[in-house]
Amino acid sequence: MHITTVVSAFARGGFLALILVSTAWAGLPIEHWVHANGAQVYLVRSPGIPMVDIQLDFDAGDRRSPMDKTGLAGLMASATRNGIKAAPGLNALDENALGEAWADLGASFSASAGNDRLTFALRSLTYPDVLTQASALAARQLGEPAFPEKLWQRDRPKLIASIKEANTRPATVAARAYGKAVYGSHPYGRETTEADLRNISSADMQALHAQAVRSCYARISMVGAVDRALADTLVATLLARLPSGHCPALPPVEDVAPLTAPFEQRIAFESAQAHVLVGQPGIKRSSPDYFALLVGNHILGGGGFTARLTEEVREKRGLTYGITSSFSPGLHAGAFTISLQTRPDQAQQALDILRAEVRRFIADGPTDQELKAAKANLVGGFALRVDSNRKLLDNVANIAWNRLPLDYLDTWTDQVQRISAGDIREAFARTLQPQTMVTVVLGDK
Repeated sequence: MHITTVVSAFARGGFLALILVSTAWAGLPIEHWVHANGAQVYLVRSPGIPMVDIQLDFDAGDRRSPMDKTGLAGLMASATRNGIKAAPGLNALDENALGEAWADLGASFSASAGNDRLTFALRSLTYPDVLTQASALAARQLGEPAFPEKLWQRDRPKLIASIKEANTRPATVAARAYGKAVYGSHPYGRETTEADLRNISSADMQALHAQAVRSCYARISMVGAVDRALADTLVATLLARLPSGHCPALPPVEDVAPLTAPFEQRIAFESAQAHVLVGQPGIKRSSPDYFALLVGNHILGGGGFTARLTEEVREKRGLTYGITSSFSPGLHAGAFTISLQTRPDQAQQALDILRAEVRRFIADGPTDQELKAAKANLVGGFALRVDSNRKLLDNVANIAWNRLPLDYLDTWTDQVQRISAGDIREAFARTLQPQTMVTVVLGDK
């Protein structure tokens, strides 16, 4: 069957609806093996939809970008869509031809970078004629991106202009000051500047790609209508154009330093609302306190209208439309952050209340009623975390990247249910130090 006919037929059958069909995650074991090229592979078979989602992760996020070239990983990832090199028997493709090739296949390939990892993602139908061509094209874009200098010279002024525009937004200015205060010199606290963009060249992108995007560094997560044999073949195809052989150990990255003294910064800014950020370095994803903090934070400020901070700051006193708290665990200690917006003349009152509530929560922990409600909400909402191929892939990639147990999804609700009020109180006492937290208030004159 011709590819365009297949794609059209699939669309008529309800492509989007099929993508969003709930996936029966329970009883779908995660298969894990090491490919002959050294890549770590994680597979969940999901035969109900004739498609596959594949994610390839590499330890090449911005924590590894040079200090004067912050953002290099993300820029390199974005530039992979700007064209691919010629290869024996294959013509080069510029950005337009590459985009048209993906559109003709009805498939997609993307790249992005965060603090910790560089990620490539392929989505394709699993009909043989489509999947064969999609995986071959993805292999070329993954392994042989062109990084044309003229397109970087075209795009750089646009990016510089976007940074200048972002610097006029109160939320951007507040977040930048907060990140610097919480993380200090750690890469997690860096933001791409105009100077960084001027320092980065196409050659830098090529060098990072050659160094970091290698088969034996890859962690590959796959969800879809493929068996292990086909998955192994796909891995071989996708990585065929990357360097093979032994990968040297990557140099360590410094950990986030704990705060030793309180820090408060007031930033004058013409803004109708004061932006308030309070927090500190939190935990690594590998922390044994992860589930206790997950449940506890749901009660404190992560549970929406049922959270304590919302009740105290919004419902009782009307000081803000919304207030949240969150942990951002990564390979290093990501920030614990409380954020809100309020009228500038109410900022100090809101601060006093949230600080008191945090201290009270650390000292006393949740009530039995709060704990019961939080568990019911988290467990009841778990199915929404895995109700599509894409969401299930996100979870499998999380397991792969953080080296979590293969039965992590099957035991997730049990892990939540076994958390006690004492577990939460002890975990918060170990993790949070209100006396040394960072406070940033922007717009409070």
